[in-house]
Amino acid sequence: MTLHNLLALILLCAITFCSQVKASTKPIQVKVFIAAMFEIGANSGDKAGEFQHWYQRYFSDNQPIEIKGALKPVYCNNNGVCGGVLGMGKVASSASMQAILLNQQFDFSNSYFILSGVGGTPPSKGTIGDVTWGSWLIDYDLGHRWAPEEGEAGAATFMPRKGYEDIRRYQLNTLLVDWSMALTKDLKLKDSPAAQAYRMRYPQAAARRLPKVLKGTHMTGDTFFHGPGLSKQAQYITELYGADDYITTEMEAAAITQVISRIHGTQRIMSLRGSVNFDQGNPNETTLEHLDPAPGETAGGFAETVENIVLVGAKVTDHIVKHWSVWQGKDL
Repeated sequence: MTLHNLLALILLCAITFCSQVKASTKPIQVKVFIAAMFEIGANSGDKAGEFQHWYQRYFSDNQPIEIKGALKPVYCNNNGVCGGVLGMGKVASSASMQAILLNQQFDFSNSYFILSGVGGTPPSKGTIGDVTWGSWLIDYDLGHRWAPEEGEAGAATFMPRKGYEDIRRYQLNTLLVDWSMALTKDLKLKDSPAAQAYRMRYPQAAARRLPKVLKGTHMTGDTFFHGPGLSKQAQYITELYGADDYITTEMEAAAITQVISRIHGTQRIMSLRGSVNFDQGNPNETTLEHLDPAPGETAGGFAETVENIVLVGAKVTDHIVKHWSVWQGKDL
């Protein structure tokens, strides 16, 4: 055998071996996928954003899995829990989610999805530090809007646009939402003196109480809408669509759900949001003053809220993983 033929044979064997190894590598069976939207800095060791506490609880010993088309890597532990940072807003988050779903390294056929992040809440419904399970997800942007002075005085300035009926709102699985709520409603959530002091700026009883676990409609909008007028409009839209009361404003959940629904439906999706601000100022400040507060007048409670989100979400995640023989392929 010539040297050329020997080298060719070695190369052929190497290619065949690599192909066999690749073919024999099974995709990761994902039991729970945790989708966060942003992280402030690193995944550990600095100020925590939406992903850091998830990372520290589940993924600190795991290597990143690079995904073409996704904003950040995915992490998976040996128990089938995976997660990553998708990006803020509808486009960034849904693009990342689609790239991950279509990647052949993962098997999402029986997966549960927790869409996790922070948001705002109307002071008549919630307070800083609350954690809310989404019962409905509504797209705030899909419709027609006009300036108040261009319509009838005191009338609504929004109407639905035809053609978006199937994607402008999603009712999440009632059984899954109610079960998650029942499992977590009595958890004691973290709080802070700064958040307690800030609440007292508001007269509403809901705004002044201690944080707790709730459920209600999550309103998805690329706009950081603020003020009593737009909060009232968000509630009007939920009533227009026959949904539960609007309780949380956020920027991603309806868009991510649309992507997941095209491949796996919506029955295993959970939306989990922690309230880090009110969607309007108190009676003694204007909306612009609330948007651009003076030093020392911010809501406080961010650090505690991102911990609360994981405290609540991990309770559900751990239960599903521990009882996977029951939850795998569960008819929901």
